[in-house]
Amino acid sequence: MMNPDKEEQILRRRMLDLANNAYSRGICLFTDFLNLNEQNIFIHLKKEMPRIEYFTYGGFCDAERKILCFCGNDLIVQPDDIDFPISCIKVEPLNHKFSDNFNHRDFLGSILGLGIDRCKLGDILIHENEGFVFAHNSISSFIAEQLTKVKHTMVSAAIIEQKDFDYKPKFQEITGTVSSIRLDSILSVAFHCSRSSITGLIEGGKVFVGGKVILSNSYSLKEDDVVSVRGLGKFVYAGTSYLTKKGRYSVKILLYA
Repeated sequence: MMNPDKEEQILRRRMLDLANNAYSRGICLFTDFLNLNEQNIFIHLKKEMPRIEYFTYGGFCDAERKILCFCGNDLIVQPDDIDFPISCIKVEPLNHKFSDNFNHRDFLGSILGLGIDRCKLGDILIHENEGFVFAHNSISSFIAEQLTKVKHTMVSAAIIEQKDFDYKPKFQEITGTVSSIRLDSILSVAFHCSRSSITGLIEGGKVFVGGKVILSNSYSLKEDDVVSVRGLGKFVYAGTSYLTKKGRYSVKILLYA
């Protein structure tokens, strides 16, 4: 396995090369799908890059994994003008009645089992036991042709128009009380774990608020902040509703189901 520091150095060089080439040639160039940590690396690297436009997109507005566009074309001023190399693949059981119950890991494992690199895959969404897989155009047809089974269930896979993609996230509402609106306190309520276990996740760079890594346990969340924790999940901080008699804040969290 490659050293994480070496992986980051390679990614940084790749981003700088793409940015410089896009600038010198006056064209748009794209990365593969980037996770939140890789997107954060770009944010810190941006000051070293040419003064061109940069856009990110993952196939739909709330996507977490996104492709980064280095836009050297001065005529393009907004993301809607860019043809991102992203396809949406709908995966559904051939027989819904006898289908296994699927989760994110089931779809991801089956697709990676085809020999696909994770960087070519965006978000995977599940709705009523059907999957919507966002993938790079270069491998989307291969997935649609070769993905025939998820767990023990035979499935069909087909590329659909993104305008036909209709998905509304489902949330689990979680409430609790905290002494302050610190990040570690809110995370302990969201994921039902101790603040001490949360500390390691924050200090390890696995917690993102609004797509930016947060390394401080005492960071104060604001209403409607979107928080992602690698390995645990994602939620919207819906704010406080009232102050208890003991002076604690009652908080509401909307956890992505």
